[in-house]
Amino acid sequence: MKNFKLSLMMFLQYFIWGAWYVTAGTYMAKILMSSGTEIGNAYSAFAFAAIISPFFVGSIADRFFSAQNAMGALHIIGGLILIYATQVSSSMIFIVTVLMYSLTYMPTVALSNNIVFANISDSGKTFPVIRFFGTFGWIVAGLIIGLLQLENNLDSISYTFYIAAAASILLGIFSFALPNVPPKGKSEDSALGLEGLVMLKDKSYLIFFISAVLICIPLSFYYSFANVFLNDIGMEGAAGKMIYGQISEAIFILTIPLLYYRLGVKNILIIGIAAWILRFVFFANGDLETSYWMIISGIILHGVCYDFFFVTGFMYTENKANQKIKNAAQGLFTVATYGIGMTIGSWFSGLVTEHYTLEGIKNWSGIWEIPAYISAAVLLFLIVFFKDKK
Repeated sequence: MKNFKLSLMMFLQYFIWGAWYVTAGTYMAKILMSSGTEIGNAYSAFAFAAIISPFFVGSIADRFFSAQNAMGALHIIGGLILIYATQVSSSMIFIVTVLMYSLTYMPTVALSNNIVFANISDSGKTFPVIRFFGTFGWIVAGLIIGLLQLENNLDSISYTFYIAAAASILLGIFSFALPNVPPKGKSEDSALGLEGLVMLKDKSYLIFFISAVLICIPLSFYYSFANVFLNDIGMEGAAGKMIYGQISEAIFILTIPLLYYRLGVKNILIIGIAAWILRFVFFANGDLETSYWMIISGIILHGVCYDFFFVTGFMYTENKANQKIKNAAQGLFTVATYGIGMTIGSWFSGLVTEHYTLEGIKNWSGIWEIPAYISAAVLLFLIVFFKDKK
């Protein structure tokens, strides 16, 4: 029963994220008539919250509140903010609203992980299974939006926020019934995981760390504008089609433990970054008529792109860190990628998209070539300088 509750918690946690995040750019473009820069800024606000959230979790939530109670309150408040977002008519106010919502949501990502780890005995076997339900939740959210074709209808696209809000309030109420995780009290550890900075003295890890931050720039292009792109070229049920990427992610994550020690970290990272290049080449040259397979392949490659770099990165960080700084190292890696890297990437992707937009028409081929070049540069950097072959 306990594992069922934890799995349902993970399902709703990522159902919420998948319900509004994928189509937010399309909502801004169609309803608010936002520019590429404004869309990029909205996603930057979400990424910026990833930098701030460790302060809340590490300095406030962990010390003074039970994890499940803090999570419940944050999700209820977040659900109300999502409802308010549908009433906003200004791009600037919408960006501020996204920031406010993100400051309530991002701490719950860490809190949900903390609740699971505090209530299972074998994290290596049990956590991946429970976390899988999070990916499943994202998939279900995309399928619902895709089947109902909410993103293609100006009258119904706002329902994506209502769906996310309802799930958020439901999870908020359900959180109070989760197993108790009492506050930890004062801790000497930094909320941002600054103790993990010692790992950057290792040259191989430093090269990997820099590569991880840089590869978040192409990642931001995909998260911010893939749905806008697919709707712009006329794909029906784009959000539902993008779920192929999450299904791919769920499948390929199972291959990481098998390949990690056989191929080595460097080879897996090289495969992952090469997949980024291939994805954006497909997007730049694909269409819905003669090269539809390129568009679908670009979506499906998400599993290789994400798992082979980021999941491998978390495992590599875990193995490189000594016992005393493991949590700090993971925290630092998360802030550097989802926080700093994604903030820079979302802002930059907005500028590039705006640059390649003329009289409201986006030159998608030119837009997707930029993250392809960046991915190629990161791949070359990693091949030349990363020496850790263990």
